[in-house]
Amino acid sequence: MTKLVKAEINTYEDAQELVKKSMYVSMAAGLVPVPLFDFLAISAIQVEMLRRMSHLYGVTFMEGKVKNFLGALVGGSFPTSFAPLFAGLSKMIPVIGTTIGAVTLPLMAGASTYAIGKVFIQHFESGGTFLTFDPKSVREYYAEQLKEGKIVATVAAENKKAAA
Repeated sequence: MTKLVKAEINTYEDAQELVKKSMYVSMAAGLVPVPLFDFLAISAIQVEMLRRMSHLYGVTFMEGKVKNFLGALVGGSFPTSFAPLFAGLSKMIPVIGTTIGAVTLPLMAGASTYAIGKVFIQHFESGGTFLTFDPKSVREYYAEQLKEGKIVATVAAENKKAAA
């Protein structure tokens, strides 16, 4: 019984840590110099983050629904949401495109992953499941978290540079 209570108490903190780690991995994937591969890798990282988060909250994972939700949630905030795709595609332009992609994509990938994670933490904390998730109802919160995610990702990148 004590173990169960402890697990419940740590769920929120564990989910926050999962979002943070997933943000860093997404930022690293954004550095991959292969156009479109980076975008696919970031999407896979986000799906995996939600799979792990669903296990933390005891919610049945539904990969098909998750992919649809990510498309609807992220796609609903165009043009910001497509910045990672365009930054990834810009890598096809010799020299300058690679530079632009290498600078912008990691930050946008991290910010997007952060925002998605925060949206689903809020949803699962309120007792929601993948069956009750409505992307339209959380778009404003997603946009707020995306702005916050840009700041968090920028600080993380600056701290990484300072440590190196």
